[in-house]
Amino acid sequence: MVSYMDYTSPSAQFFFDVNKSPLFKKDNRNLINVVGVQQLNTLENVSLLDIFLSDSNVVEPHYHQNAAELVYCISGAATISMLNPFTKEIQSYPITPGQVANIPQGWWHYEVATADNTHILAIFDAPTPEVVLGSDILKFTPSNIMAHTYCLDENQWKKAIEPVKPSTYIGPYKDCKRENNRMDEQYSNRPYQQQEYIRQYQQNPYLPRYPYY
Repeated sequence: MVSYMDYTSPSAQFFFDVNKSPLFKKDNRNLINVVGVQQLNTLENVSLLDIFLSDSNVVEPHYHQNAAELVYCISGAATISMLNPFTKEIQSYPITPGQVANIPQGWWHYEVATADNTHILAIFDAPTPEVVLGSDILKFTPSNIMAHTYCLDENQWKKAIEPVKPSTYIGPYKDCKRENNRMDEQYSNRPYQQQEYIRQYQQNPYLPRYPYY
């Protein structure tokens, strides 16, 4: 319990209907509901996202700066992928009902549904899950900074990210113009590893001293 909460007060909340708390809705099969301390004021260091996805839909790449995330599969199937900042590898874990994947705090990650009617719970060890979304990073980082930093053609970069919408949450977009919006299974289930880069990076003598950045 927390000292600031008066559990005898009529304003103390012990029940909440998560179905009535939308965070994001793409359509009736792809949506996210939320419950945290703002919705249920007796919660302490716990909150959750109730996530529904159809096949090949993706909870976009993002990270939670204030919480670890435990993803539990209720129905369907999904692949949970995360960038391990210590090994510089993408680690992917297919989950089905009854299975979980754990994402440490601050790790870049994403979830891909590999079946229709996928239902997963994302459980956080914080009263409100804070988030930095990949779409916001792409859209709001100045194009001249991206071009200068990574030796890119600025006009090509602007064209490449033009379709990106801030706070995408679930992709691809309903108005996506690609011929095939279904993600191939080999890419949703198999980690992509840049082995040569990993070997070179691990030779850096100061890496063990600065694991966070």
